[in-house]
Amino acid sequence: MSATNITPIERESVRAARESARTSVVIIGAGINGISAFRDLAMQGIDVLLIERDDFASGATAASSHMIHGGIRYLENGEFRLVKESVQERNGLLKIAPHYVKPLETTIPIYSTFSGIFAAPLRFLTHKQGKPQERGAFLIKIGLTLYDTFSRDGGNVPRHRFHGRKKSLQQLPKLDHDIKYTATYYDASVHDPERLALDVLRDGDAAHSGAHALNYVEAIGLDDEGVLLRDRETGNEFHVAADVVVNASGPWTDLTNEALGTDTAFMGGTKGSHIVLDHPELLDATAGREIFFEHSDGRIVLIYPLKGRVLVGTTDLEADPREPARCTEEEVQYFFDLIRHVFPTIEVDRSQIVYRYSGIRPLPHHDETAPGFVSRDYRIERRKDAGLPAVFSLVGGKWTTFRALGETLADQVLAELGRQRLVSTVGVRIGGGNAYPRTARRRIEWLRENVGDTQRGRVLFTRYGTRAADVAAFLAEADDAAVVGDALSTRELLWMVENEFVRHVSDVVFRRTDLAFTGDADAAAITAIAEALAPVLGWNAERISAEIDGALTVLAEAHGVDSDESKSHAAG
Repeated sequence: MSATNITPIERESVRAARESARTSVVIIGAGINGISAFRDLAMQGIDVLLIERDDFASGATAASSHMIHGGIRYLENGEFRLVKESVQERNGLLKIAPHYVKPLETTIPIYSTFSGIFAAPLRFLTHKQGKPQERGAFLIKIGLTLYDTFSRDGGNVPRHRFHGRKKSLQQLPKLDHDIKYTATYYDASVHDPERLALDVLRDGDAAHSGAHALNYVEAIGLDDEGVLLRDRETGNEFHVAADVVVNASGPWTDLTNEALGTDTAFMGGTKGSHIVLDHPELLDATAGREIFFEHSDGRIVLIYPLKGRVLVGTTDLEADPREPARCTEEEVQYFFDLIRHVFPTIEVDRSQIVYRYSGIRPLPHHDETAPGFVSRDYRIERRKDAGLPAVFSLVGGKWTTFRALGETLADQVLAELGRQRLVSTVGVRIGGGNAYPRTARRRIEWLRENVGDTQRGRVLFTRYGTRAADVAAFLAEADDAAVVGDALSTRELLWMVENEFVRHVSDVVFRRTDLAFTGDADAAAITAIAEALAPVLGWNAERISAEIDGALTVLAEAHGVDSDESKSHAAG
């Protein structure tokens, strides 16, 4: 989102990469999987350069359902390896990233006892949806019992439980009274996925002096001199030689390979959309649980509370990675219909939507396979042409398994380089998850001792985990003024620029904070952030205006946020 009529000064990090002109590994694509591989390789002492054409964690990684889950529905696909790995990684993330990954109580409303018994085996064998048919209690009981067997890892999460209509409605009185049962089990949610990705990246950056990460830099070619890169802020082009190139571009993997000179057809992603509602009645009706069920068309949907709002998703539609993914009005109506299906007495309307978003899942090419049955597993494709570095293309992958995927990808790169693994990432705490207090009482004590048990201190602790202590110390070193109430201050923005790769207002609004997600990124907040960043990043009045307009345009076009205040600013 650069201002095209302004030429920025080249960043020191880009200049260093251009002048060194050499690394062992270049990773293209800084979503969670590329970032995970970056961290793993850095921990092995490998020189590695991670590049991202936009901001870090700004593509598919930022469009997730905020879930860390074992994938109970993958059992029906026969993907037992993936379910086992996903549950293990979920349990692991609850331990190594407790500042962002939290247990999520999940309830399935059930309307019949035996429905779907005959259709399920056919779906399992053919991976074709056929006529949608609801799964009854018998099938769900089998699935959850099997799911529990994969979850045996020191009792991280409780086993599932079933209730009849009476007890279900006692616990969730706003549920549709036509239900016969509910089934409740536990998975996990990631409250701030972009910040977790950034924490993983910062750990990699700190692990090895030869590990570097650049946002707003794109790969535009591959030749005998190396990978040809372009700084999207200055337009400067330069080569970096490497022994291995990793294409971790997610849904855009084929497009990246095309830029590197190879035609591939690995990907076949589907679009998933979500809306975020400011709806106290619906929030209260969930009782703090995710409501997870199958809609009448056979698609899995979810409703769950997050950050004082209610997240509703998701769709599963064919998508073209060359086109921006957008949550359409038809999808919004679909979400409203499913809310009324589960909570028939609760009214919803478009005025309650504070944010909407859509992304493309990095799924493999799937021909006639129904979208819901496309494998969520991953594989790695290798290509080696004479005189060029080996190119590994990542196909697939999902949020929950990012650590394991990064390890698998790193192992293949290490083998290509003839290097040995030095350390494992299993059990290694991530960023602000280090020394994270486990109990509510200890968290209050930690707040008082490190950042102060105030609203501002709680914001910092939620945003950074135990890294909040370093941030708070930095804020106390000089005058600090509020930018957006208790949510953001001038010195915190300076911290983000110096430590978190911030280059634009949008980086702050969409990925370093949750201001956009919660509906608090209005024109006034965006203007205040731009004006506070200006002296830090050397922006003039023209650049400030371009940054404000750019952030407001993204809010309106990509996220359906088009307030009267935003319109009046654009008109001015």
